[in-house]
Amino acid sequence: MIKIKTPQELKIMREGGKILADTLWEVVKSIRPGVSELELDALAEKLIREKGAEPGFKKVPEYNNTICASTNDVVVHGVPSGYRLREGDIIGIDCGVYYKGFHTDMAETVKVSAQSSDKVDRFLEIGKKALEAGLKQAKLGNHVGDISKVIQDIVEAQNGYSVVRSLVGHGVGRKLHEDPEVPGYLIGKIEKTPRLIEGMVIAIEVIYNMGGPELVFANNDRWTLKTEDGSLAGLFERTVAITKSGPQILTK
Repeated sequence: MIKIKTPQELKIMREGGKILADTLWEVVKSIRPGVSELELDALAEKLIREKGAEPGFKKVPEYNNTICASTNDVVVHGVPSGYRLREGDIIGIDCGVYYKGFHTDMAETVKVSAQSSDKVDRFLEIGKKALEAGLKQAKLGNHVGDISKVIQDIVEAQNGYSVVRSLVGHGVGRKLHEDPEVPGYLIGKIEKTPRLIEGMVIAIEVIYNMGGPELVFANNDRWTLKTEDGSLAGLFERTVAITKSGPQILTK
């Protein structure tokens, strides 16, 4: 069942979303060779608590960290470890905030180097482009499928790139994962997917690989998912509200 948020609930989620966005960008600024995933995790928790909120992911049963750190071929749910980032790595930071009873969710993938790499730069550029296009489709009268189609079209127009099929975006609110599911690929006809109505809040996710879409579990931690073929993976995500005035990005 899709939960519609009241204006007061959206106000709370905007406040929580700002805390999350401010935190995530501070963590991103700290990404450099030599920094460990666990150090980034500790920084995120410190910043969230200083801002009067709680780490949303720590409310997920049996998950004990503030962020998911997905480095190189890790797609999602990477449990932060003592691994120290190296020149040329890419890392996806997925983070959630719980504030006054509501969750917000956000992710960004960045390169651990300022040096140019046409292959990697292009890969990340496509993910950002797909996210921006998906967000623009989050408007009244559209369907979830409008978001799904534009993400898939942009990602899979690139030779060899694929949208992951086994993971999707989602509604978000009092629970971290709510209805509706928001796939990054179109399933069936657009008009058969849920219609976007005022007060809906969804987390739009671009989850994609440089190679095939298949995933495998890694590290024996029951969380970390990697690409089956060892290709690089990317993740971009924002929490957005459907409003009369257009898409309102809450994690901004």
